[in-house]
Order: sequence, then structure tokens, then C-alpha cells
Amino acid sequence: MNTKRADSIGVLMLGGAKRVSMARHFAVAASRLGLELRLYSYELSALVPIAGTATILEGLRWSDNDIVGDLHRVVQTHDIDVMIPFVDGAVEVVARYPFTDCYAPVCSPALASIMFDKIVAAELFAREHIAIPRTYTRGAPQFPLIAKPRRGSASQGIKIIRSSTDFRAIDQSRYLIQEYIEQRREYTVDCFVARDNRIITIVPRERLEVAGGEVTRTVTVQRDDIIEQTRYILDTLHLTGAVTLQFLQDTNRGRLLLMEINPRLGGGAVCAVAAGADLPLYILSEAVGLPLHTVNDWRPGTLIARYMQEVVFHI
Repeated sequence: MNTKRADSIGVLMLGGAKRVSMARHFAVAASRLGLELRLYSYELSALVPIAGTATILEGLRWSDNDIVGDLHRVVQTHDIDVMIPFVDGAVEVVARYPFTDCYAPVCSPALASIMFDKIVAAELFAREHIAIPRTYTRGAPQFPLIAKPRRGSASQGIKIIRSSTDFRAIDQSRYLIQEYIEQRREYTVDCFVARDNRIITIVPRERLEVAGGEVTRTVTVQRDDIIEQTRYILDTLHLTGAVTLQFLQDTNRGRLLLMEINPRLGGGAVCAVAAGADLPLYILSEAVGLPLHTVNDWRPGTLIARYMQEVVFHI
């Protein structure tokens, strides 16, 4: 039987293998709430960097038919209070977790499914009058174009199409194909929306350097246009929990365009935390039923530069 402890909180990271810094922020947040943090991470292998910070629980792939049942076993066995997905595949799993014994800062299963199909998501954005890059549907293509795998993540498998030969080589059913904007600046927005649909914080940051789809250098910026557009999107789509939006600014034409929405904590969200938007604190506070207040006084000009560090295993 699962008996929750009043003086501690059990947090299960899902796919948190590299999220050591964010895990440390959760420890600080738990301490601020007067709670002992019991931190776990559900992984395919124990040989991952988070092993130095959390207890590794080896489990199943997100696509496994028994994944929900196995997560329920873990929740019950380890008195888990909060589940937090850090990779796309885990979001839908957590969103459809049917039991009420655990809190997760995620949106509805239907909305999560839409967000991880880029073609369906683009259709939804268009219906809701959200500005996105021009999407190719039929007729003569205007180059250059960008083709993104409809279920891809971390910028993997993206193709730039500059000719008819390249275009004919693309299976259009497997890609979202849009105009390619070469002169651009890219922005990420870290958000948290409470269960009562109140927007707690919106923190834009510019992506300065990216490696392998992961931001390595990013800085918070005060962009009222991005904040207003983000607020419209969050309200219109009824997103809740931790949400990450990706925008690009067309520097030639001045357009601000939504690229995608990830309904989870982003890899660079530690920058928002460093700026004063304590996302881990909001998540843990909501999990234990503490009131949340809107946070607008985060600090623009907070820059983080990420680096590699080794964790040694003797196997």
C-alpha cells in the first residue's frame, strides 16, 4: 500500500538522464518547502549521468505496452508523489497515466498527442490563427523549404530542400514541410500554467548556441511581443503544467513565428530558474497543494553557458 510521507516528497524523473542541473534545482526547491527530496529517475540503463544525483530505476521503453502498469508499480513501491517527463516519449505516457496517486505537470493526453505530430500540430495552429512559417501542402514548391520529421525531436532528421530534386526525394506524408527562413533569430519560452489555468510565468530566452538540438548558450530577454503571443497560445490551446514554446524571428520581414510546442520542461529551462522563475518550486508547490502566485519579476539578461562533465562508472 502506498503511504505518503508528510516530511518528504518523492519525485520520479522520466528520461532525466542528462538533467543533473535541473535535478539539483528540485533539491533546492524541496528544501525551501521544508521537505526531504527522494529523487528517482526512470531509465533504460543505470549508466547515465543522473545516477550521481538520483536513484536510477531501470524500466521499459515508452512505447512498451506495459509502460503505464510498470510506472504504477514504481509509484506504489517508491511512494512517488510527482512524475516529471524530460523527453517527448514520456509526455504522452504520463498524460494518460490513469491513477490519481501521483501529480504530473502535463497537459491532456489528446493535446500531448497533437503536439508530438508536427503535421497535426501545424494544422491546429493554423485553425487557431497562430502565426507559423508558411506550410507547403500542394502545388509548385517555393524553395528553400525545410522538412521536419512529423514525429521527430531534438532537430534530428531535418532536411533543407533547395531544389526540385531534393523535394522529390521527400516522402511528404512523413514530414512537415515549411518555408525555410535563413535569416532568423530563435527563441525559447519557458512557461508554467497551474491546474486552474492561471499562467504563473512566461520567460523568453534567445538561443545563442545549439549543439545536437540542445541549447548550450542562452540568455533571457524581455520581449513583450513574445510574451503576449505566448499568453495567447497558452490560453487558446488550454495548455497546463510545464510548457516550452519555440519561436523564430524572421529578421528580414519582422515576423514572429511559432515553430513548435513541447509540453514539458525544456533542456535549457535552468536558465529561467537562474533568472528567478523557479519552475521546480512551482511544480512541487502545486503537487503538495500550496498556492501559486504569478511571477513577472524574473531577470532579463541572465545568460547560461552549458558545458560537458563526466560521470565515471566502474563496470
